[in-house]
Amino acid sequence: MVLLGQNTKNMMNFMTLITFLLFIMPSISYSQNLGNNILLTNRKIFPKQETISSYAVVFDAGSTGSRVHVYHFDQNLNLLHVGKDVEFYNKTTPGLSAYADNPEQAAKSLIPLLEQAESVVPEDQRSKTPVRLGVRDLLSNRSTFNVQPDAVSIIDGTQEGSYLWVTVNYALGTLGKKFTKTVGVMDLGGGSVQMAYAVSRNTAKNAPKVADGDDPYIKNYLHFGTEASRAEILKVTHNSPNPCILAGFDGTYRYAGEEFKANALASGASFKKCKKIVHQALKLNYPCPYQNCTFGGIWNGGGGSGQRKLFAASFFFYLAAEVGMVDPNKPNFKIRPVDFESEAKKACALNFEDAKSSYPFLAKKNIASYVCMDLIYQYVLLVDGFGLDPLQEITAGKQIEYQDSLVEAAWPLGNAVEAISSLPKFEKLMYFI
Repeated sequence: MVLLGQNTKNMMNFMTLITFLLFIMPSISYSQNLGNNILLTNRKIFPKQETISSYAVVFDAGSTGSRVHVYHFDQNLNLLHVGKDVEFYNKTTPGLSAYADNPEQAAKSLIPLLEQAESVVPEDQRSKTPVRLGVRDLLSNRSTFNVQPDAVSIIDGTQEGSYLWVTVNYALGTLGKKFTKTVGVMDLGGGSVQMAYAVSRNTAKNAPKVADGDDPYIKNYLHFGTEASRAEILKVTHNSPNPCILAGFDGTYRYAGEEFKANALASGASFKKCKKIVHQALKLNYPCPYQNCTFGGIWNGGGGSGQRKLFAASFFFYLAAEVGMVDPNKPNFKIRPVDFESEAKKACALNFEDAKSSYPFLAKKNIASYVCMDLIYQYVLLVDGFGLDPLQEITAGKQIEYQDSLVEAAWPLGNAVEAISSLPKFEKLMYFI
């Protein structure tokens, strides 16, 4: 979840991260009299000549950019091709936060994506398409889709984590299998980090009691995303020189409308000293009201086989790729927490000018000064925060192989799978034995 700055608070009542779901009702065609010909698939019986398919369009409109995803499913919830790929995807910038003082213009900024979605969806199905969108006036006046009264849906961090879990396990073919066969997920965003994995019935039964509306299994750790964590780490030293900052850098870090002094010790960055600061920022010694906690006093979910295999997304992928630990052109790769530690020791020994030369991708983003801090943070988060073995192999990725294509390792596909699987039109065509 992206945490918006103070200048965007007047937009919070219609967006934090807005999910737009456009459901295209299944189309059915018959080529001949079916008679008694039936197809038995996964305990569901379909007439052989009956073709059922459904589209789902998910708009992910956040603070940094707006994206559209168009998916096409068959009756068994397998992805069909949309053009040459199994997903139509496009993005526009800037994000909605750029229009903090002009919500009407924010709505208009989504028109190009809306038009692209309409061009992908067959025209004869658009009028039957219920749409859940965040900016109702735009859709009512501009869209050819069917805008329902409950069209708005706000996705928070915990939902992102759960939908990412569905996405990953759907793509890997483990969705619906025994929990020990599923893959857990970790998603490190800018403002928060999420971890989600399946647990046994016994673990679920003994989960701590939580307030109504809270989810004890999928946790959204606010203030612990990559960008937010830098602010938390700098807060520890109270505007004094910070051992996580490279020698030669003296500047200001801005996050969520606040400024934090970011300058180095005279001796430069220190791996050991920075690690201690990160421990404090992560609140690892925070009182734990449960048997086991991760950090900040949050229950660890019970652990178990559901997190034996892990897929890490977003900044877990991007940092490793951008510092040259792996090939950035690969959709995903294997990595271990100790690899972040090893790279951090190298990075912390550099001064700011050398870091810009060693890490050109970070230099282009003006964040080379934080490379020591970011690498140590990810290592500490994985090992001391989530309790992973430093040598545990995890998969980090931005995309996942699916059939002969790649799908984005993000929450929209999981959201679409849930939406399509609950369409009432499907239920009327399914007979269980």
